Amino acid sequence: MRGFALLLIGSALMTSVEAHAGPKVEEASIADLDAMLAKGTATSVSITQAYLARIAAMDRKGPTLRAVIATNPDALAEARASDARRKAGKALGPLDGIPVLIKDNIETKDLPTTAGSLALRDNRTGRDAPVVAELRKGGAVILGKTNLSEWANIRSTKAMSGWSAVGGLVRNPYALDRTACGSSSGSGAAVAASFAAVAIGTETDGSVVCPSSMNGLVGLKPTLGMVSRTHVVPISHSQDTPGPMGRSVRDVAILFSTMVATDPADVATRDADKYRRDFTAGLSADALKGVRIAVLHPDMPDTLKVRYEAALAVLKAQGAVLVDVEAPKDGGRGDAEFEVLKTELKADLDAYLATTPNAVTTRTLDQVIAFDEANKATEMPFFGQEIFLDAAKAHGLADAEYLGARAKSLRLAGAEGIDAMLKKADATILVEPTYGLPWLSDTVSGDNFTGPSASELPAIAGYPHLTVPMGLVKGLPVGLSFIATAWGDQAVLNVGYAYEQASHARVAPRYLAVADGGAGLEAAR
Repeated sequence: MRGFALLLIGSALMTSVEAHAGPKVEEASIADLDAMLAKGTATSVSITQAYLARIAAMDRKGPTLRAVIATNPDALAEARASDARRKAGKALGPLDGIPVLIKDNIETKDLPTTAGSLALRDNRTGRDAPVVAELRKGGAVILGKTNLSEWANIRSTKAMSGWSAVGGLVRNPYALDRTACGSSSGSGAAVAASFAAVAIGTETDGSVVCPSSMNGLVGLKPTLGMVSRTHVVPISHSQDTPGPMGRSVRDVAILFSTMVATDPADVATRDADKYRRDFTAGLSADALKGVRIAVLHPDMPDTLKVRYEAALAVLKAQGAVLVDVEAPKDGGRGDAEFEVLKTELKADLDAYLATTPNAVTTRTLDQVIAFDEANKATEMPFFGQEIFLDAAKAHGLADAEYLGARAKSLRLAGAEGIDAMLKKADATILVEPTYGLPWLSDTVSGDNFTGPSASELPAIAGYPHLTVPMGLVKGLPVGLSFIATAWGDQAVLNVGYAYEQASHARVAPRYLAVADGGAGLEAAR
């Protein structure tokens, strides 16, 4: 009965929000919002107010999603400026006046950037990360900062995804007792719940595609070097990248088109301007015709296998040529990746913390570790910081073991991984299920990853990885991954869009207390 009551309360609040907040923003796409603005049936101010009202009614009340750490006090002023531009005939593009949420490890000039840690609660830098500055150039309204797995889920091997000391535990809008996955959990849950049409997350290995898959979203982990990482709280310069998240491929393509830019402070982006374009221009429902696709068949539960086979049938019906391939052997790839992440965490985080304001007293990883220990009751109530402790022992970026691990992981993921599979199939795209089903959020045992995972190879190789909703299994979202080689971001968006348009697989969340597993829980008599 408790779960039923929660569902009724959430539904009543959502009805109230839509009834009193002006324009209907639930499930609205960027195109829907742009149409309202063009017709004059809504303004950027009224749309922004509607999202703020929805957040107020559902994030700490009703379903209590805890997806948003803070809303931007300047959001309505930004919306008014957009309305003035539009009235003057000077709209800046499809994002002008559209509210966007930003993961709280990405700096914005108007809010602190905490990475979910109390150690950074005073990290008010007054800076915009270049990726945020690009959004502002496009007229986007920065609506607020989203919750995340603290320190982007790199603190502990026993972490509970979606939890931070600053924001609490993010809940999955499809089933409130299930994980929203990490580390961009707040961005995932917020977009699924229509707190904004789109949001930005970040990924090192899985942190855009996992929360997208498990919250019924489209998410793009771009080619490393497409999007600046400057003023983003780091883990690894070899693998970190911001990425767009939305409820449709077109919305993700619109957001991504504004994010891509060369940043002189981030050498990885030196070629980004060559690839900057309107990524929506190539989207076509016919994009799968004649495309050769390498298909992986990892171990998975039968229920997920049924959904995956149905997705493959859609690809084939749309003219794709499917070629089965075998996954490469691990060969120590995972261990090598972990060595890289720990070494780069120490170096990159120390460098970032050195640029923070004087109010931030944790200036190194060692000082963060000491802070966590001194504030154990609030910072470590569920899990510790064993990865931090290991990373603190790293020998630096010139260390031979680290350099060997990076070369090994890159070779095994790229040349002997994705590249080899695509070459064997004479294909340009690789597909597989993104992840298994969302697991129960567990304060005792932490994350319980089960089923397949598509994120590691493209994360290490720096290749683009798009996940698109594949539908529900036992009432829970699952995603289909499209992976290409470097700079193939347009290619994965194109085929992902064609699949999306043919499958119509996404289902909106219902804010259930527990997953709808179907009949069978009760006895037959």
